[in-house]
Amino acid sequence: MRSAGQTPAGLTPAVAPSLMRTMNQRLLLDRLFTNGPATRPQLARDTGLSQPTVHAALADLEQAGLARAAGRPETGHGRPAQLYEADPSAGTVAAVDIGHDWLRLVVTDLASNQLSRIDVRNDARSARALVERVSAAVADAAAKASLPTTAITHTVIGSPGVFRPQQGSVAYAANLPGWQRPGLAEALTAQIGTPVTIDNDANLAALGEHSEGAGRGVTHFAYLHVGTGVGLGLILNGHIYRGFSGAAGEVGYIPLGEPPYDQARNPERGILEEALAADAVVAYARAAGMSDPLTAAAVFAAAREGVQPALTAVRREAERLAQLIAAVCAFLDPELIVIGGGVGQNLDMLESDLQTALQRITPLRARLAVGELGTDAVLRGAIATGVAIAREAVFTARLGS
Repeated sequence: MRSAGQTPAGLTPAVAPSLMRTMNQRLLLDRLFTNGPATRPQLARDTGLSQPTVHAALADLEQAGLARAAGRPETGHGRPAQLYEADPSAGTVAAVDIGHDWLRLVVTDLASNQLSRIDVRNDARSARALVERVSAAVADAAAKASLPTTAITHTVIGSPGVFRPQQGSVAYAANLPGWQRPGLAEALTAQIGTPVTIDNDANLAALGEHSEGAGRGVTHFAYLHVGTGVGLGLILNGHIYRGFSGAAGEVGYIPLGEPPYDQARNPERGILEEALAADAVVAYARAAGMSDPLTAAAVFAAAREGVQPALTAVRREAERLAQLIAAVCAFLDPELIVIGGGVGQNLDMLESDLQTALQRITPLRARLAVGELGTDAVLRGAIATGVAIAREAVFTARLGS
C-alpha cells in the first residue's frame, strides 16, 4: 500500500511534477530544433502533449531564452496562430579540425548556422605550440563572429589518433609531434577556456558524411580517410562504432604490404599507413622516375595529364588501397565505403586500377563513393557533435534540475 503523500515509484509530489515538466520542456525544444518553427497546436499534435502542457513548457523555454516567438504563418483564413522556434543564439560551438598542415575552424550557433570560419597553417612542431595555436585560432574565430571566447558553449576538436580520457592524451597520432603527451585535454581546456571534446578525425568525418554527405540514409558504411595519415570511421546500425578502447578504425596499423617489414621503420606509424598515405604516393612516383620537388597532389595532377611515371605511382597506390578495401569488406561487410582525404578524393583516378586489383584478390564488394564534403567532412561532424552537447549544456544550465 502507498503511504499518504507518495506517488508511484516512491517519488514525492515535489519531485515527480518537476521531472515531468523538465522532460516536456526538453521534448518541445528538441522538436523545435529538429523540425523548425511550429504553432502550439502543431507542437501538441507532434509530441502528444496537451495544449495546456505545451503552453506552460513553451512559457518556460521563452523565459529561459531557449525559445522565442517567430511570427505568424501567412494564411487566408482568419488570424493565424503564433509560431515558435528554438533560439539558436542561446549557445555557440567551436569546431576544430587539426591536420598535419592546416587548422580549420568554424563557429556556429545551436542550429549549426555558421557564424565565422578561419583556415590557418599548422606550423606547430610541439604539443605545447599546437595547444597555443589551437587556442589562438579559436579566439580569432570567436572574434570574427563578434563573440568573446567565453561565449563559446563547447569546443569539439577533431584529431588523428584515439583520445584516452583517463590520461587526457591522444594515442596513435604519430603525424602530430608531441600530441600524445598526458594532460593534453586539460591543457586545451585551460588554454581555450571552454569545455572541450576531442574525437578521432575519421569518426567525425564519418558522422559528417552520414548526416549531410555521401552516407545520408545508409545504415552501415565506412568512411576511409587517406591523406597524410590513414584512418577509418565506422557507422554501424546508424551509429559510430569505436570498439573496446576507442581504436576501432585505426587501420593504418594493419600489417598489409610486402613483407619482410623494415625493422628501421617508424614504430609509431602503421605499416599500412606507410604504404598508403600521401608520402607513399610520392615515394612510388620517385621510384618510377619522377623528380623532386613532389607532393601527392602533384603526382595526381601529372597522372591526369598522362605522365607515365605518375600513372605508375597511382596504379601502385590503387593496389595498396585495394588490399585495405578487401579487408574492410571481409571484416565489416559495409554497404558503402566513402573515401576522402587528400589522396582519397582522387577516387576517379584510382578506381580503374583499384577495381582491377579487387577482382584479383576478393569476391566481396561494397559500393565506393568519394566524400561529398571534401575537406569539410571533419568540421561538419565536429559541428554536429558540438551542437548536440551544447544544446544539452545550455538546457541543463537554464532549466535542468
